[in-house]
Order: sequence, then C-alpha cells, then structure tokens
Amino acid sequence: MTRSATRCVRHTLTFAIAGALALQAGATDFRSAEGHPDDYPTTLAVRHMGETLKKLTNGKHSITVFAGSKLGQEKDAIEQTKIGAIAMTRVNVAPMNNVCPATMVPTMPFLFRSTEHMRHVLDGPIGDEILKACESAGFVGLAFYDSGARSIYTPKKPVKTIADVKGMKIRVQQSDLWVAVIEAMGANATPMPYGEVYTGLKTGLIDAAENNIPSYESSRHYEAAKYYSKTEHSMAPEILVFSKRVWDTLTPEDQKAIRQAAKESVPYMRKLWDEREAKSLAIVKAGGSIINDVDKSGFQAAMKPVYDKFITDPKYKDLVRRIQETK
Repeated sequence: MTRSATRCVRHTLTFAIAGALALQAGATDFRSAEGHPDDYPTTLAVRHMGETLKKLTNGKHSITVFAGSKLGQEKDAIEQTKIGAIAMTRVNVAPMNNVCPATMVPTMPFLFRSTEHMRHVLDGPIGDEILKACESAGFVGLAFYDSGARSIYTPKKPVKTIADVKGMKIRVQQSDLWVAVIEAMGANATPMPYGEVYTGLKTGLIDAAENNIPSYESSRHYEAAKYYSKTEHSMAPEILVFSKRVWDTLTPEDQKAIRQAAKESVPYMRKLWDEREAKSLAIVKAGGSIINDVDKSGFQAAMKPVYDKFITDPKYKDLVRRIQETK
C-alpha cells in the first residue's frame, strides 16, 4: 500500500470513529425501578421496551431494569423518579394517587366492566389524558400495563353475594381507599403487610383476603384459602412513568422514541399477562381451589359512598362518567 493510500485509510478510519462517537453523544442507559421479580410480566415488558428503544435509537439509548425492589419500594421509587435520581419506574396506580390525583380514577372499584373494557379505555384518549395529567406532578406518563382483576378469597365458604362478606375480617392494602371499599361492603377492613397474609388466613386472624389470580397462586395463598370468588372489584392498572426532570434534557427525537418503545411494550406485556393468568389458574385448580362467579350487583350498588368520598373534583367525576359510557 502506498503512503498516500495509507493516509487515506487512516483519514477514513478517523472520520468513522469520530462519526461513531458523535452518534453516541448523549447516549444514556436509563435506570428503571421495578418491584416485581425478574420473570414477572411487567419486568419483562420494560426490558422489551429497552430493546425496542435501543433499535429505534441505533444503540444510543438503553434501559436497565432493577427488579425485586432493588431501587426501593414503590413509594421510594416514585420519589426518586420525580427528582431524577432514576429515569423511570413501573408502579400500580394506587401509590400514585396522592402524587397525581387523576390516577385515582382508574383505581376506583367496579369502574371497568371487563378486561376488554379496561384495555379499550386506557388505550384511547381517556388513558392519554390521565397519563398527561401526571406531567404537572413531575412525571411523564408513558403507558398502562395490566394488573389483573382483584377478587376475594376465603378458607371456609365462597362469597356469592354481598351478604356473604358482612362482618368478615378482610385483609386490605394499607390504603384509605381500600379500607373504604371493604367497609362499604359491610366487612371489616384489616390492613396487613402482604407477607403476613398466609399465616393470617391459616390461623383465622383474618377471614379473607383479596388479590389477582397470579398473586393468589405465587404467594401460595390458595393453600390457605381454597375458595376464590370472582368479585373482580378492582382492575386498577399498572402505570409506567418517566422522570420529567430527565425527560426535559432529551431531544424531541429521543422523547418520541421513548414514547414509541413504551407503547410497543404494552401488547407484549398483555400477552405475557394473559399467559401468566392462565398458568396460575391451572395451578390453583390443580391444588384444589374452587373458583366461583359472584352476583356483583349488590357490591356495585354499595360503592356510591366510596365514589362520593374520593371523586370530588368535577373533572374527575366527568372522567368516571366517560369511562362508564365507553362501549
């Protein structure tokens, strides 16, 4: 190779390296907090989002998911995301209620008629409106994920009507809303850490608990409470939020890519969730659980005081009405 040819190759390599470095300028590996374990549908969905984002940005941006609450419990993760210490978090909408009041709406009991209704509402303009409302609180709402339908399970007898829960001690999350929901049913709300529920059911400290099928199965609560009654009183979704503080440092192109990657992760998450529900249902049935339908009319009628107490802002009342009217 001649000296001039060698110089030409060197110049070409120099420009190629400079171009690659320029392409990676501002490259970021976004940290995302996740409370569920490594193999949970939400964890896998955010990882899928990261892979999509990497492709959309030609390797410029990526996402590392810290599962199993490695970056803190939900409340801590929300606060860290707000101040920009971490870029993103996936939480249930309930812990966001005090931070972003619009998220109270999809948290309300018996709001969604079915999984299909919930998905249709959250995929449309109403869902986008709720996500957008979180920006004033310091969060960019990216997407909603499924969290299943929560129902009541008991050791001694199935729940078929609202009369069956009267006087029952039912474990609830440590939340004013969920205490109000259970008390409106005529039961005694018993706030209790999740890790104590199995023993509480076994010893009779509580008469019942409530959760979705995958949690009922993975926690092995089905061993202590064989009756799973499909009250389906809540379909409060998960929400994926990005730090507004970090978001505002990004280019419009990068912001668009993040939004696109998040939206594309939703059907992937739902596929995993549906598979997980089916698998968990098969496991609990094989373990002796009895699954029964419930007359929901009495439960739904009892929720008016809960809505009166927690949905007081006219714009949120209107949001509830629009959701209920969505076909």
